[in-house]
Amino acid sequence: MESKTKNRKTREQIGAMAARAFDGMALAAGEDAIVEMKDGWFNASYGVRLADGRQVVLKIAPPAGSEVLTYESNIMTTEVAAMRLVRRNPDIPVPEIYSFDDVRDLCDSAYFFMEKVAGDNLEHAKADMAPEARAAIDRQIGEIIRAVNAFTGTYFGYEGNTELRAATWREAFVKIVESVLDDGARKAVVYDFGYDEIRVAVRKHAAALDEIAAPCLVHWDAWDPNWFVRDGKVAGIIDFERALWAEPLMEAHFRNFGGPEISDAMRGYGKTTFTFAERERCQLYQLHLALVMNTECYYRNYDTDDVLNDSRKLMRSAMEWLKAN
Repeated sequence: MESKTKNRKTREQIGAMAARAFDGMALAAGEDAIVEMKDGWFNASYGVRLADGRQVVLKIAPPAGSEVLTYESNIMTTEVAAMRLVRRNPDIPVPEIYSFDDVRDLCDSAYFFMEKVAGDNLEHAKADMAPEARAAIDRQIGEIIRAVNAFTGTYFGYEGNTELRAATWREAFVKIVESVLDDGARKAVVYDFGYDEIRVAVRKHAAALDEIAAPCLVHWDAWDPNWFVRDGKVAGIIDFERALWAEPLMEAHFRNFGGPEISDAMRGYGKTTFTFAERERCQLYQLHLALVMNTECYYRNYDTDDVLNDSRKLMRSAMEWLKAN
C-alpha cells in the first residue's frame, strides 16, 4: 500500500541506524541486505540483514510534520510500550524490541529495530489453508487476544496521547470519536452521514459504555496482516501502534466484515453471546472504526479506494443499527 506517511530511508541512513542499535555492526553485503516490507499502510518497514547474519526488522515513523490523525500522535511510543509490556506473558508471541530511538539525529523521526518473526503472514498464507486449519488458527488468535486483554491499566485512552485519556470509558470514547470528527472537519471530509447525525447516534447509546469500569489493553488492529503463522500455529503478532486502554469488545475480531456472526476467533476468546448493551458497544466501535478508515484516506493519499469503500459499508451498517435501536 502506498501512503505519503511512509518515511523511506537510504541504505547509508539505515546502516547508520543499525550501527547505533547493534554496537557498530555493519549491514550485510549485497542489495538484499535491505528489503522494504510494503504491506503496511502507515510506517516504513524494512527487513534488514546484518553483517553477522542476523535478520531484523526496522520500523520508521512518519516524517516530522506529517499530517496524521490526532490519535496517531506518538503512536510509535505506544507501540514499543505495548510490545514490551505483553512480552511479560510468554503465551503472547510478540517480537522482542531490540532498540528504540527517538533522538531524531540519524533519522528525522522515531524508529525501532525488532526481532524478525519466523513465519508467514496470515494475510497471504490463508489462501492455501484448509478450512479446519484456518479455524484452528483463528481460535488461537482469540486465545492470544484474550491474553493481551488481561493486562490492565490506570486510565482509558492512548499511551502516547494524554489529551485522549479519561478516568471513565464513556468520557474517553467520546473524546476519541470527537477527535476523528475534528480530523475529518480539517480536511472537509464528507461522510455518508452528517457530523451531528453521527454525534446524536453516539450520545443515544453512550450509557452502554458506563458498564466498563476497568481499562484493559486492546490491540485494536489485529487483522490478518498483523499475524504470522508457522506449522499450523500462530507464530507472531505485530503492530501494536494503535493499542489503547479500553475494553475487549473493541478488538478486531468483534467486527463483522460479512463473515459468520460467531467466528472461530470469538470461540477461541470465549465470547460468543452478547447482551443488548454489549451489542450497542460493538456498533459504536464499528462506527469509530469506519470513521477512522474513512478519515485516514484524506491524510494518506492511498493509491486505491478499497479502504474508503470498506469504511462506507461499515459506517452505513453501524449507523443504521444505532438509529434503529
